[in-house]
Amino acid sequence: MPQSLSAAWTVIAPEMGNHLWQSTVVVLMAWFLTLALRNNHARTRYWVWMIASLKFLVPFSLLIAAGESLRAKIAAPIQQPAFDAVMGKFTQPFAWTSSHATAAYTGATPVLAPGHTNVWPLILLAVWLFGALVIVFSWTRSWWKIRSIVRASSPMTLLAEVPVLSSPNLLEPGIFGIVRPVLLLPKGIDERLTSPQLSTIIVHEMCHVRRRDNLTATLHMLVAAIFWFHPAAWWIKARLLEERERACDEAVLQSGNDAPLYAESILNVCKFYLESPLACVSGITGADLKRRIVHIMAEQAAHKLDLSRKLLLCLAGIVAVAMPVVFGLVHINHVHAQTTVESSTGITGTWQGTLKTDRDLRIVLKLSKNDGKLKAVLYPIDDGAQPVTASSATLVDSTFKAELGFGNYEGTLSADGTSITGNLSRGGNPLPLNLVRATQETAWEIPAFVPQKEMPADADPSFEVATIKPNDSGAPNMQRLGFIGHNFTTLNSSLGDLIAFAYGVQSKQILGVPDWVGKDRYDIAAIPVPEGMPTPQQSQIMIQKLLADRFQLKFHHDKRELSAFVLTVGKDGPKLSPAQSDGPNRGFGMRPAPGGLTIPVVNVTMTDFTGFLQMMVLDRPVVDQTGLSGRFDFSLTFAPDDSQFHGHAPIAITKAPDGVEEPPGFFEAIQRLGLKLEAKKTPTDVLVIDHVEKPSAN
Repeated sequence: MPQSLSAAWTVIAPEMGNHLWQSTVVVLMAWFLTLALRNNHARTRYWVWMIASLKFLVPFSLLIAAGESLRAKIAAPIQQPAFDAVMGKFTQPFAWTSSHATAAYTGATPVLAPGHTNVWPLILLAVWLFGALVIVFSWTRSWWKIRSIVRASSPMTLLAEVPVLSSPNLLEPGIFGIVRPVLLLPKGIDERLTSPQLSTIIVHEMCHVRRRDNLTATLHMLVAAIFWFHPAAWWIKARLLEERERACDEAVLQSGNDAPLYAESILNVCKFYLESPLACVSGITGADLKRRIVHIMAEQAAHKLDLSRKLLLCLAGIVAVAMPVVFGLVHINHVHAQTTVESSTGITGTWQGTLKTDRDLRIVLKLSKNDGKLKAVLYPIDDGAQPVTASSATLVDSTFKAELGFGNYEGTLSADGTSITGNLSRGGNPLPLNLVRATQETAWEIPAFVPQKEMPADADPSFEVATIKPNDSGAPNMQRLGFIGHNFTTLNSSLGDLIAFAYGVQSKQILGVPDWVGKDRYDIAAIPVPEGMPTPQQSQIMIQKLLADRFQLKFHHDKRELSAFVLTVGKDGPKLSPAQSDGPNRGFGMRPAPGGLTIPVVNVTMTDFTGFLQMMVLDRPVVDQTGLSGRFDFSLTFAPDDSQFHGHAPIAITKAPDGVEEPPGFFEAIQRLGLKLEAKKTPTDVLVIDHVEKPSAN
């Protein structure tokens, strides 16, 4: 099972446990209420059980969130830690007892040994899905049979509130349908029942129609299908069936019908006809028949709700709704007060964890306070240990976020402040990174960072070792191509991506290729020689040699007139900043922005920029006609549409919050840089592939 599923399980399992516990408590409360109301109308008890059923679909976390949302409207925080602790243990016992103890890492040692996976979440998911599908299939088959009976039925001329159909089947009288219900009567029932008896049966069924019993039964069937493993779901089903039939019995007797006649009608139906197989087809023979007949013959009028019982129901409703809201209000203020302290002391310090990519990378994150603001510096200690300072770092309640140059980290601080469970998003690919607080004994040593020298300009670079592995993730775009430390890596790259990068062309400039060149995707790890950070041109040379050696690539150049984008300077001149550094660190990043994404550009030429655009962003070649020389630093923020990134944005795009301006489209964003991008047809260099093969063995 993927580690991401294990991480999700650590979050889902406590939440599901809390929800089932809360729903069970509500069911017990409903049981006590129905005992107190046992001499009152059945319709009241029915709705008590129906509310208990619907609670399974409505987690208390929604009501707690409502209480949390009130915090901003209350000037003075509510400080009730004792109430908060008691209510927390009662409403959220699993979250309070686990404290994220199921996080993937504790200390500096992984809970799961490398290569080992926890299959229990996957097994439980499969068992639940199998059970739900079996139940749904059984109900669907029964519903389809009844639907076939309805279609084979013929209209009857009987006075009723809904159409009446005569069925050739021996199924009991019942109401079929929710939106347009019909009364289904077995053929010849008027010969087996007297006219007064049939009249009482019709009155009973019309009561089901007015109560919309088919709709409420369907809602509980949904609950039972989802929570089939919980005994309370089936107990509630039996209680609902019993109370709805008793409610209809009470309505029939209250309308003035004779009790012995009505009881005899029910017994005759049970004698000659089959019970409905579905709860959402309201019949007449449901529930405990003996108890029903006793109640009917006793003719005991159900008591109306007196003041004390009305107050009891109101109190139960208020407690059920208000308790989680108040808990959310008190708890969030209490936690907020704690977090305010933690944001200045509790989260600061050294954190460490292992990032699992194509290899394990140990990460150290140092958090400190600077002028009241949180500062984050990340050290990839297995990859040169070059420090990366986050452009922003925040702790809101228990959610920690850091924006890094190569990606973004988001995690949840545990209640005891010893671990952060989260993901590092790199190019739209979230990777689990769970951090634990380092102590003096467990802290990993951070090696001194030695800036990597540039590869000699006169070098003849190549890859000393290159490993090519198929990538079957199904991701639509390349997710990485470049150097991490001294090593060259690609993630989810097609051969077309590699050719485009190696020769500075766009995919439409590559002609005569088989389909697999664009479809098959690979992960590549390679070690270049000689040592040193290569220039983009040296990187291209190494990949060109790799393509010729491992893919047997052969091609020739040609000229074709293609539709391309031409990049020029706008009428007001460029708005670009000269590069702050002329060192080896250069390239393009990507991070989310409200309503779009941001591409930070560091130390690149316009040729580099157009090459990036035609390879990663746009769907056609991009020609540089700016005439700008030198290197630049700038940032491009825009809201992508379906014409960019092959219709698949590489990172998740979130809606801009209220009050925050939406970013412009891509072409307008280019104009804000003082540049202009126009579509033109122009003679363009193309690569015509003469021969290519799938990669040779490693």
